[in-house]
Amino acid sequence: MKKQLFTIALVLFLVSEISAQIEYRPLPAEWENLIPGGNFMDRILPMPNGKLSKNVWGDKGVIPRFVDNGIEDDKISYWGGNIIKEAEGKYHFFLCGWDENNPNGHMGYKDYSMMYHATANNSIGPFKVIQDLGEGHNTEIFQLKNGKYVIYHVTGHEVDKHCNYLISDNLNGPWEKHTFTMDSRDRELRLGGGNWFHNLSFTKREDGSVLMLSRQGSMWISKTGTSPFELITTKSIYPMVAGKYEDPVIWKDNIQYNAIVNDWIGRTAFYLRSKDGINWIIEDGRAYATGVAVHKDGTKEDWYKYERIRILQDKYGRAIQANFAVIDANKHEDLSNDNHSSKNIGLPLNPGMLLSIENKLPFNVKTKEIKVRIKGEENFNPEAEIDIETLRFGASSEVNYGRGAKVLKVKKDGKDLIVIFEAKNHCIGEDEFAPKMLGKNKKGEMLFGYTRLPWVNFIEPILSARKPIFKNGKFTVVVENHGQIASKSTFLTIYGYGENGVEEAWGEIQLPALKAYGKEELVLKLDKDLVKGKQYPVVIKILSRTLKPVVFNTTINK
Repeated sequence: MKKQLFTIALVLFLVSEISAQIEYRPLPAEWENLIPGGNFMDRILPMPNGKLSKNVWGDKGVIPRFVDNGIEDDKISYWGGNIIKEAEGKYHFFLCGWDENNPNGHMGYKDYSMMYHATANNSIGPFKVIQDLGEGHNTEIFQLKNGKYVIYHVTGHEVDKHCNYLISDNLNGPWEKHTFTMDSRDRELRLGGGNWFHNLSFTKREDGSVLMLSRQGSMWISKTGTSPFELITTKSIYPMVAGKYEDPVIWKDNIQYNAIVNDWIGRTAFYLRSKDGINWIIEDGRAYATGVAVHKDGTKEDWYKYERIRILQDKYGRAIQANFAVIDANKHEDLSNDNHSSKNIGLPLNPGMLLSIENKLPFNVKTKEIKVRIKGEENFNPEAEIDIETLRFGASSEVNYGRGAKVLKVKKDGKDLIVIFEAKNHCIGEDEFAPKMLGKNKKGEMLFGYTRLPWVNFIEPILSARKPIFKNGKFTVVVENHGQIASKSTFLTIYGYGENGVEEAWGEIQLPALKAYGKEELVLKLDKDLVKGKQYPVVIKILSRTLKPVVFNTTINK
């Protein structure tokens, strides 16, 4: 019986230049020196207690287990999905799976995966299916600014059926089926190959627009979430370490954008942070690895793989639970009507402390103290619970290794605690936007939190160009603003390469102010005699703050 997761010149490079083979580096040895809280996976807490079951499917490493954690049953192999909480308190889980009639086991998901709507009265479960939503795989639900709900999914093998979504005014439906429109903006979709559309993840920006992260590590923006998604970046945001990446997840909290990407070969994952959702910092350490499903007594549910991580957030946007698709064996070993299968489990997360910086001016050599407010919460009394001597504050690259600024003194302010750190050893540089605090409570348990630097602009224009067109001795370039605020007038410069390979300025034009989501077509005459029909690599530089360099190859036709 079967089935019992940012003024600097910017250059825009066409991805064809970047999709050449990347030389990967191995995982850094210094990661072994990360202290508790240095790895994202240190946030993962033990599973809530439940009924242990022994007479169930699976490898011996997952028996006994909490069957009522997440969702599982004897007939369906569940996979992926995420949870959304309705105003009344009920939790809705939108996931996928395939039943025991599938003759190809796990690898039959392309033909047999169905979407399910399950509910529970709590976030852990057990969840029970209440609705079959039809064919679909790798589901993810998100809510639009207008209140509607969207369920992204992929179906079948045909290209014209990919990147589909269901939309409804209500979590209980009825659901209408549509297909996303994707505008690559002259950039390469796949960044090296693969099915980029199979693992998409979404989060809302402050104005309700939607930021999307693809399987290939590219960033897309849609003004409404159903209007066309437009490709912004040209390089993958993922780590340049050996790995096969898939199943990214992205979410925005009250401080920053967050992302995790899974290395399915290494059976591990990596954590990234961003100020604007475009430029990312890869934090040292692992986001998760095998062995993270632990009972409170220390017993592990030894799942072979953890994939399709999805995040449940609190009212501040903090990650409070991770849901994983787990399987007890290699996917190719999960055959039809055997003892192997998959399910979805929920693991609580340490949400972190709510922090804010009291200093009003950027830190410099004259700064004597750094004041950080730790907010008291309903279930957290910072004065009573924190082991003050353990606290360190500064750039995450420092505090994650036990370094950073030390505490000088503390001061209570109502339910909050103001911690005053020495203004040295924090290593907070010009590029820092959200430094970190790390320490322990009086029980020895890890405490952490990030806070914004008050003088950093978190919402800025995002100016980027489409591929220029050369005709009759003139360049035509369309520049667009995908930021949430208007840009100021600035300059756009066209650069090319002389015969000696040195970059030369070929022309410049003023770019007028662009409103959010606005665009401008610029026409300029090049100060360069070019050969008809020859292809030149052209660099477009815009005085902007956000995007990283891109190169366009364009053919010169006089």
